[in-house]
Amino acid sequence: MNEGIITRVNGPIVEARNMERAGMLEVVEVGTEHLIGEVIRVRRGGLATIQVYENTSGLKPGETVYCTGRQLSVKLGPGLLGTIYDGIQRPLDRIAELSGAMIRRGEKTEPLDMSKKWHFVPTVNPGDELKPGVVYGEIQETDSIKLKLIVPPSQKPTRVKTIVPEGDYAGEETLLVAENNDTLGFYQYWPVRKPRPVIARKQLTTPLLTGLRVIDAFFPIAKGGAAAIPGGFGTGKTMTQQALAKWSDADIIVYIGCGERGNEMTEVLREFPELVDPRSGRSLMERTILIANTSNMPVAAREVSIYTGITLAEYYRDMGYHVAIMADSTSRWAEALRELSGRLEEMPADEGFPAYLPTRLASFYERAGFVETMSGDSGSVSVIGAVSPPGGDFSEPVTQHTSRFIRCFWALDRALANARHYPAISWHDSYSEYLIEIAGWWGQQDAEWKAHRDLLMEVLQEEVGLQRIAKLIGPDALPDHQRLTLLVADIIKNAFLQQNSFDEIDMYCSPGKQTWMLRLLATFTERSQNLIRKGAMLADINAITALPRLLRMKSEIPNDDKTAMANLEQQISSALDAIESNLR
Repeated sequence: MNEGIITRVNGPIVEARNMERAGMLEVVEVGTEHLIGEVIRVRRGGLATIQVYENTSGLKPGETVYCTGRQLSVKLGPGLLGTIYDGIQRPLDRIAELSGAMIRRGEKTEPLDMSKKWHFVPTVNPGDELKPGVVYGEIQETDSIKLKLIVPPSQKPTRVKTIVPEGDYAGEETLLVAENNDTLGFYQYWPVRKPRPVIARKQLTTPLLTGLRVIDAFFPIAKGGAAAIPGGFGTGKTMTQQALAKWSDADIIVYIGCGERGNEMTEVLREFPELVDPRSGRSLMERTILIANTSNMPVAAREVSIYTGITLAEYYRDMGYHVAIMADSTSRWAEALRELSGRLEEMPADEGFPAYLPTRLASFYERAGFVETMSGDSGSVSVIGAVSPPGGDFSEPVTQHTSRFIRCFWALDRALANARHYPAISWHDSYSEYLIEIAGWWGQQDAEWKAHRDLLMEVLQEEVGLQRIAKLIGPDALPDHQRLTLLVADIIKNAFLQQNSFDEIDMYCSPGKQTWMLRLLATFTERSQNLIRKGAMLADINAITALPRLLRMKSEIPNDDKTAMANLEQQISSALDAIESNLR
């Protein structure tokens, strides 16, 4: 092991000499306590700059730096699901057993339990071709997820020499020996900053269903897409991401708490193990990985935590799974970049952030995608990043640069949050560029889905101008057709866009119920507008006895109760027919 000597310590940034053999992004162990660090700059004369992922208090010049010869990597294999890691893949539960409530500096433990036995089922035989992407075995990692053991991308093409029979084996045992004498087991390593290779990227045509109507119907995200949730303090970013984690139709969830307050992350760590997976009725943790890197943890580990999370996501994507990443929040990650950049004495750009902030954001979000994997399966990684602009100012650098690299923008509105309208996603400031691609999928559910959605959006947009006029002259001074727009907009907001995550019926809305609600609201809007044009009075429409049921349908009619849906639809239609017959 090569050794260097510390010459300078500046917070998490350490400089060392005698580092001629060190490479960029190489992992090193710093000082007598062997603190974990990463080489981020190499200069002539054997000088290297290292960012340390632990507290450097007490570290001093003259102490030793130990080179490891490998890049910062994560260990991949069975046992990842259900585990809570810190930013550099140290399992917090095992560290707590060793260190107690506070992590000791230099504490190291295996990311995965190597002594645990797994039931291995081989999928290749001696003599079969062995090349990158080949699945050589399967393991039932949890009751919800079957893990595929895939030949690493670095493997040279060869053939299988021997492979163990089906049975239970511990993590350190060799499972397969190739003809070139390479061996494969349960585990492999992969550098976190390097995207895992794929054969091809596919077009995004399938929506990532979330059960939230404002997202699925108005601002949808595709599987393999990237979205941002910007919003000020208290507007519901974390709450929205937790709802997405529970209800989205992703196979695997990776939740990254990056620089958030400790009490917020504590709630996540306590609540997630108690959440019930609506698919299986079992614990949601059976298909979830949590990465906790709170604001009081070392800032350098915060910077690397999102790369750790997305590498774990790509590992499961390569097995043909659809993975959703929740990064909360990328603003705190950007603040870590800013602090490290300042320590490195780099020239600051907007608001002190480094000039390479856009590049780092792009390198993260571009790892999302719907792909054909090396094994021939189709898998996806969808990235949903929360952004915490100071004071809710969307013009600040992190929000502005993020919007360049994502195609789905769910802007949280403080006025909606203060009015207890959740999700507080603004229908005026949000947008989705996936709408055209996934409209075909929704069209299979309802051929008029796009037309219904556009009609309701037009009503909401028209309402903005009318509200300004109503504030000046009062709503009663408006003609009936404009007052109808205000009425319908209120119904859309309260009956469709607002959703109660504590209501057993309303917490999740199925695609079938969403298309029915859209159709019913669009039909009610069109027929009401026609009646007003023919001379009907707004008071007649307001007097429809089924109108209160229209407002309560989200929480009164279950997702699969087609009889109740048809009854309400018939009541609304009959009432409108009666108004029309009185005009003749």
